Amino acid sequence: MCDSMDEVTQAVLAKNDDLAASLREELARRGVSVVNLLSSPGSGKTELLGRVLARAVERAIPVAALTADLATDNDAHRLARSGAPVKQLLTDGLCHLEARQLRGHVESWLAEGTSLLFVENVGNLVCPASYDLGESLRIVLMAVTEGEDKPLKYPTAFGSAHLVVLTKTDLAGPAGFDQAAFAANIQRVNPGVELMFSCARTGDGVDTLLDRVLAVRDGAAVHRPPLAPRPHSHAHAHAQSDAHIHTHTHEDAASGLAAGRVS
Repeated sequence: MCDSMDEVTQAVLAKNDDLAASLREELARRGVSVVNLLSSPGSGKTELLGRVLARAVERAIPVAALTADLATDNDAHRLARSGAPVKQLLTDGLCHLEARQLRGHVESWLAEGTSLLFVENVGNLVCPASYDLGESLRIVLMAVTEGEDKPLKYPTAFGSAHLVVLTKTDLAGPAGFDQAAFAANIQRVNPGVELMFSCARTGDGVDTLLDRVLAVRDGAAVHRPPLAPRPHSHAHAHAQSDAHIHTHTHEDAASGLAAGRVS
């Protein structure tokens, strides 16, 4: 029975990878880069994304966002305040997005001329980590309040990231966050990955993150994580396409905490 279930799981993931590969190619032809955002609930992902979207709108960058949740459209309303086009995906209680869902929304909703699409995945560091969405960049976010050992507890998520963003850095002191230990743990599961720092409350790191995403959109090299669902080179290098959609889914740092990056 276990062998059978494992075979089913592998078949599902293989089909998703095939769809993601074709979607990545399709999006590349349209000039669209997808940024897949993964984190635990409460990491500050939505607030930071809202700030990034607002800055992109200010800079006349053709950007859009899809946000996924088990229930409610609260995050879509929050993100829409940025002025960017936003659409909510409801997963009916399941805990991850798949490439088939993303493709359906890209076909039916994404405006022509959009060059950057942010996908706010379901708040969960387990299931979403195994599903390639045809993204150009996978960013895993973590708040300082979550503890520096999270990369070791969720090695698939952190080990598949092209970029890691530490959020809520203004709370590092009160939370007793050990930045050096966190940086070391990140390097253990994903050697060489970029680490950025942000604080949505103050705006620190917003422009740095947007500039990094734009660089990838424009062809900058992307880190190759050891646990990537599929090899990635740089923006617009690969992609995928397939069936229709339904919204069903499953579940070395710098010394200061200033906005910036560490390779």
